Amino acid sequence: MQLPVQRVTMPPCCQPFLIAMTQHPILHRLVLSCLVVCPGMPLALAQSAAPMPDMAQHGMHLHNQAPASPAKQAVSKTDARTLVHFPAAAKRATLAEMRAHLQALGEIQMALSKSEFELAAQLAENKLGLSSMHGDMYASARYMPAGMREMGYAMHQSASQFAVEAQNASASGDLHPALAALAKVNQNCVACHAAYKLK
Repeated sequence: MQLPVQRVTMPPCCQPFLIAMTQHPILHRLVLSCLVVCPGMPLALAQSAAPMPDMAQHGMHLHNQAPASPAKQAVSKTDARTLVHFPAAAKRATLAEMRAHLQALGEIQMALSKSEFELAAQLAENKLGLSSMHGDMYASARYMPAGMREMGYAMHQSASQFAVEAQNASASGDLHPALAALAKVNQNCVACHAAYKLK
């Protein structure tokens, strides 16, 4: 259906929107908002020219659409990660350590935002780098499959590499290599969480 735009005084720029309004009910309110600011086109006139469609009926149409097939629903609910069985105490300690890693990443980013490169390097090495490989999480590594241990080591190694780049940034003022190295730390974390799930 096309609106009788010849009966309405409005700038030419608004005419296509008013016509489109009747073709897509969701755009109705947005277009009316546009028309309010158009000279010579009060809201009441816009509403009379293009009455508001029955949104309840439109919503009903959306809800009556065929549901996704069971196969598609199953795919969306499938978690393909490898389950790793940890004793309860080891699982709690490991999850707590991972939360501490996340907090450390935030502290590192804050230090970088203040150009505190040496602090960022210290945080990375002591809380995420190879120097941090001790304590409960290190003891829990014996429960990890080989692939998970390798990913964990890669994360610690990349954090130590970031620490070096952060120290370099302190001398050079060039933050780009440090940011790239920090992104690598994050990528290692994400890759491990995408591949494994503690149970």
